[in-house]
Amino acid sequence: MTDTTTLDLGPQARIVARLVAGVPDAMLGGRTPCPEYTVSDLLGHLAGLAAAFRDAARKDLGSTTDTAPGSAKPSLPADWREELPRVLGELAEAWKDPAAWTGMTRAGGVDLPGEIAVAVAVDELVIHGWDLARATGQEYAPDQAALRASHAFLLAAAEDESRGGGIFGAIVPVPDDAPLLDRAVGLSGRDPGWALPAIR
Repeated sequence: MTDTTTLDLGPQARIVARLVAGVPDAMLGGRTPCPEYTVSDLLGHLAGLAAAFRDAARKDLGSTTDTAPGSAKPSLPADWREELPRVLGELAEAWKDPAAWTGMTRAGGVDLPGEIAVAVAVDELVIHGWDLARATGQEYAPDQAALRASHAFLLAAAEDESRGGGIFGAIVPVPDDAPLLDRAVGLSGRDPGWALPAIR
């Protein structure tokens, strides 16, 4: 894995916030690259993970950090257009504290070192940013430092024989010379070619 201890989550968090702002209400029930999630579910998941990893950075352990991601269907806050950008900003700010990177913390009900927790957080922002962009027809260019960290995290997980491959689903083969984002998406168990059906 690459060194993430100097990584600023702010640029990627702002990119995701801009994608959130571009989601029309009419698309909330639409499909996403995550088969079990609608756009509304995906936004709810983003809100939950942003709060969880914010609190993991702060070592403020409780309901946000103890809940396993698959334990319940994500619910979208009523004020999500204001709430999601705010909590994304708080997430990025929390990881600017050097203390966030040291010692143990918890996220998704799992105890893990701070330096691993932030790697997971970055990966979630990069991959779910792609999910949201594809599901809502928006252009997506992730922060390059965050993308490199996400790819390194996913590649390390894929090469860990004790995990038996990818950690988010079966890896989708992608050519070695494909763009880095496509390779990260494939490692996450998604098809980089996924797109909404064309409207005829």
